[in-house]
Amino acid sequence: MLDLDLIRKDRAATAAALAKRLDAAEVERALSAIVELDASRRDLVGRIAEEQRKRKEAARAYAAAKRESAEPLPPPEDTKAILASLEEQLTKVEAELREEMSALPNLPADDVVAGGKESNRVLREWGTKPTLSPVVDHTTVAKEYGLVDFDRGTKLGGAGYWMYTGYGARLEWALLNWFIDQHIAAGYTFLLPPHMLLESAGFAAGQFPKFRDDVYHIANPDSHRPQFLLPTSETAILGAHQDEIFAEADLPHRAFAYTPCYRRERAGAHSDERGTVRGHQFNKVEIFQFTTPEGAPAAFDAMVRQAESLLEGLGLHYRTSLLAAGDASASMRKTLDVEVWMPHVGGYKEVSSVSWAGDYQARRAAIRYRPAQGKTKFLHTLNGSALATSRILPAILEQHQQEDGSVLVPEVLRDRVGTDRLVRRPKR
Repeated sequence: MLDLDLIRKDRAATAAALAKRLDAAEVERALSAIVELDASRRDLVGRIAEEQRKRKEAARAYAAAKRESAEPLPPPEDTKAILASLEEQLTKVEAELREEMSALPNLPADDVVAGGKESNRVLREWGTKPTLSPVVDHTTVAKEYGLVDFDRGTKLGGAGYWMYTGYGARLEWALLNWFIDQHIAAGYTFLLPPHMLLESAGFAAGQFPKFRDDVYHIANPDSHRPQFLLPTSETAILGAHQDEIFAEADLPHRAFAYTPCYRRERAGAHSDERGTVRGHQFNKVEIFQFTTPEGAPAAFDAMVRQAESLLEGLGLHYRTSLLAAGDASASMRKTLDVEVWMPHVGGYKEVSSVSWAGDYQARRAAIRYRPAQGKTKFLHTLNGSALATSRILPAILEQHQQEDGSVLVPEVLRDRVGTDRLVRRPKR
């Protein structure tokens, strides 16, 4: 949620920033509605305060007159209904204002340009593209080597689900455990949060109300508090600290979590989204930081490097791109995508999005910090995938594919997987 005071003081600059993400007419409509509702709210607050002042004065005057009069006095005029009406109007206006404010996206950072994917800018690359040609696609390798059972995954969950088997399951688990070790070594606190969250967590992260239909909601007749399955553990890590105040000395606070992620997005039928590249459930390790506004730029750079270092440790060629405003999450002021090379389709796939939300999420979640001196302030939040395994495994199967058809297991994973290479299953 944006700072309402910023809209009051510099509407033009706010409109210009929002225009990187929204149509100019839409921006003008939203800001006009917010300014009008804010004026109504402030007017009602003043009228209520004045009515309360009048009631107190009338009560004091009546009490004084009653003390001085020998005759019974008629009761003072009852203005309770007037005050109740004003308070009812205020409640309605505040709800409308909150709805309008919560629908606005974050303001993109100054170096984030307008536009969609076509305006993304590659900042750097690491490693070189493998030279093996032709490359067998990862879906074929996963099937023939007994790493992923797509048919039984579909039998269990329907389209968009799969089941890791044998060395595929061991490789998946090895990746997750190696990621966990790297983040602990970098000073992050390991969390295993619930997978079922209350809707307040979705609002705090900026996913609700706009993207409410993108998650799986849970029908629970025994509870009056709606729940949903988390689409990313970012939602849980942020939501765990709603309505809290950090001491400045405790910042930055670094945490990470492993969870499956559950999303209602359409499973891809295109050649670059087959196999485990896109589905309704996948595993991911998420890193997160709570920090001061001054510490946020350094935290952002460190988190990007954390994600990049994992790909370098796995020996995978990747590139890092700055997303344009229209291609980034609406909650984030700045996002860098780390994209791994997929040889079979000759393109890159995002395996990590590292994002800086500024104070947008902190305002929605009411998370502040207390400086050594002065009043509490909203802190800044940052999050990043580090990493999502469902695209790392395909990249390993294609980038580390050898001429004899085998696939080299990255050296850092070999002890955990129990082999240095993956080979085709013998036919029965």
